[in-house]
Amino acid sequence: MTTAETAVAPETVAEVRVIPHWIDGDERASQSGRTAPVFDPATGAVQARVALADEAEIAAAIASAKAGFEVWKDYSIAKRQTVLFAFRELLNSRKGELAAILTSEHGKVLSDAMGEILRGQEVVEL
Repeated sequence: MTTAETAVAPETVAEVRVIPHWIDGDERASQSGRTAPVFDPATGAVQARVALADEAEIAAAIASAKAGFEVWKDYSIAKRQTVLFAFRELLNSRKGELAAILTSEHGKVLSDAMGEILRGQEVVEL
């Protein structure tokens, strides 16, 4: 066993949340039953598990994206702009929460994570 492996506290599925898939605008539990750990970079402890997709789940996600594109491509520029600006405002209203998530999952300091969120908002505005 490596040093990294021994530093990680053992966990059970009941102790940590499982991050599900997001397909068709809804959370979906994985049918594969497989997960991968999400480590807290500050402690090395498993803080969550992310669901891993099987081929059918991947196909469902791709089909959903294709269907969404078929709707999106026919929206007027004004409608697309309205959607993107609403998304920008949602990012703005929850930037503190998003920065905290980046900090916990990637080990960034909070100010760096907030800068990343702000750069993401700039992309939405372009």
